[in-house]
Amino acid sequence: MKSINKFIYKDPGQVGLTAIFGNRNSAWKYELIGLAIFACLWMISAGFFFTRPEFIQFQGFLPGPTFKALLSMCQESRFWISVFASLQRIIIGISIAAILGIPMGIMVGFYPKLRSFSYSPIQFVRMISPLSWMPIALLLFASFESAVYFLIVMATICPIILNTTIGVLNINPQWIKMALNQGASSVQLIKTIVIPASLPYMLTSLRLALGVAWIVLVPAEFLGVSSGLGYLINDARDTMEYDKLMAIIIAIGVLGFILDRIIQKLQYTFSWSWNE
Repeated sequence: MKSINKFIYKDPGQVGLTAIFGNRNSAWKYELIGLAIFACLWMISAGFFFTRPEFIQFQGFLPGPTFKALLSMCQESRFWISVFASLQRIIIGISIAAILGIPMGIMVGFYPKLRSFSYSPIQFVRMISPLSWMPIALLLFASFESAVYFLIVMATICPIILNTTIGVLNINPQWIKMALNQGASSVQLIKTIVIPASLPYMLTSLRLALGVAWIVLVPAEFLGVSSGLGYLINDARDTMEYDKLMAIIIAIGVLGFILDRIIQKLQYTFSWSWNE
């Protein structure tokens, strides 16, 4: 009988990358080319619009002033306090959503009746704009900080539940039958087969949640908090410091990119397939 505990490393996204780029070691070259093209498009489009006399006040959006402002901000403690405040909100919010959403996704995927009951409510909540919860968050929570966490959780919990459910549903049914024939209980099935096999999907759900969380965080930090990158964007807009505004946007992109790569690295580490 074939062992259900033997794993072989296999990144599910690597097949597509290999087909396009050859291998992981050479993929970074194409990523650098893509970033260079993006920077060139930014320079060309910004230079075309913001060098005109009628848009002279928006020259802060040009790459030169933007990176000059970014370097200047990196020397300010206020900037780093806001960076850490935003990262804390992102990490705590997604962690709460994962603690709630991953077990729910496992249960929804594992039990068909629960999936039938919960599918429509989950889809209904998923279609509601996360920012529409903002008035409710202000009514429910005494502090703005708790309201921001609530908005991030509401924005990210449904993608986590649904992607985890997909991971459970994609498990080879033969593995389940084999374990049942050996007398495994439902708890044992979940611990030894369901969780390990669906772990890559859980990590993918965290990557999706990360992108959504950043989208929600910036307007959420307009609520009344006195720190955070969204707060700095609002402040730069009010003072018409467009170079700082664009610099903060670039900083958000860099931070999100780094967090995404950390999760991607975990995906490479924990992605596997079982011998069939």
